[in-house]
Amino acid sequence: MSIRVQGLVKEYQHRRVVNGVDLVVNPGEVVGLLGPNGAGKTTTFYMIVGLERCDSGSIYIYDHDVTAMAMHIRSKYGVSYLAQEASVFRKLTVFDNIMAIRELTDLPSSLRKTRCEQLME
Repeated sequence: MSIRVQGLVKEYQHRRVVNGVDLVVNPGEVVGLLGPNGAGKTTTFYMIVGLERCDSGSIYIYDHDVTAMAMHIRSKYGVSYLAQEASVFRKLTVFDNIMAIRELTDLPSSLRKTRCEQLME
């Protein structure tokens, strides 16, 4: 998967918390965002997955402009978010939590399970 972010900006109450972030993640790469508390790491991530809207800038997944797309639409391109905090599915395993979210996709049941197993490797 290729993710490309260009010029992301986010402000809260006239305070700019993300200022022109550019980022490229190529297939097979693992990228970490490093910085002190309040640097905008989480906000940048939230904008990429669709939990937050950016005030300006663009987000591309597989060269598709997903900037204005809702989170559930972006998930069809393979980008989603699983919180580290306890989820609403507290008693489910990680596998079952992922499968619960995958139920929202158009994939056949057998393919969802196969894809989930691949993600767990």
